[in-house]
Amino acid sequence: MTTKAHWEAVYREKAPDEVSWYRPHLEKSVQLIQQAAPDRSAPIIDVGGGESTLVDDLLALGYRKISVLDISGEAIQTTRQRLGTAARTVKWLVDDITQANLPEHHYVVWHDRAVFHFLIEPEQQAAYVQQVLHSLTTDGHLVMAVFGPEGPKQCSGLEVVRHDIERLCEHLGPHFELISHRIDEHRTPGGNAQQFLYAHFRLKGSESRQAHSSPPP
Repeated sequence: MTTKAHWEAVYREKAPDEVSWYRPHLEKSVQLIQQAAPDRSAPIIDVGGGESTLVDDLLALGYRKISVLDISGEAIQTTRQRLGTAARTVKWLVDDITQANLPEHHYVVWHDRAVFHFLIEPEQQAAYVQQVLHSLTTDGHLVMAVFGPEGPKQCSGLEVVRHDIERLCEHLGPHFELISHRIDEHRTPGGNAQQFLYAHFRLKGSESRQAHSSPPP
């Protein structure tokens, strides 16, 4: 089964509040995004947005340039239906983030809750970082939540990579300045604990990424 087929099946077979990463609202993500981009006209991309209510909350706060990307068309369709007419104001992207054709130096905030830890191969991780470097504006912000050092070793039947802040910084490379990080415990709908590492980075600027901003082939 391909990665896309796997996630289409997950979202087809489970209700939004049945997946382990479900939260009614991503309060911590919203807080970090507001800190990173107080300007409500700032372009924001939610990578792996799936059926998350983050887009609902950002629209309610007045953000006007939101893109939501997910590998699952099933997840995107569910979220579009939930939003109703408001979905017309959002740019929807169904794609693999390591291969997506994203605009250059466009987004002020790149948000990712629970995508990067599914990238277990170095080539996938490198392609992801290249995408961030390619599509963030100069001094843009990267807001991430990944499984922490005591987080799960598997999720939704797939292997994952757990990260501490040192390992995450190593993966991202020297182009990002760490602004803040924290460990958080997420309770799944089944009552189990999942340790997440939240981190907020800022891109250091155009000079630091000139040789690294080309999108992956």
